[in-house]
Amino acid sequence: MGALFTWITGSRFALAVGKWAAIALAISLFLLSLRRSGERAGRLAERLENQEKVNEIQRKMLEATARRLRNRDELAKRLLDGQF
Repeated sequence: MGALFTWITGSRFALAVGKWAAIALAISLFLLSLRRSGERAGRLAERLENQEKVNEIQRKMLEATARRLRNRDELAKRLLDGQF
């Protein structure tokens, strides 16, 4: 049994198979890493897009607040001037 194990581990065929197996494993791990990075980038892009929408809505709300009427007198003045 010991001689068979030594022959298998020391043979050129076993070394070539081991080398190709290691290369295949490294490539598959690299591809999985790329996939995961792509998914993460997609989630970050979606989060950025949502944040930009929220910021735009908040900016519009602030602009509307800046243009609002302060009191009843301003409302009456706008109604009388026909600007409302």
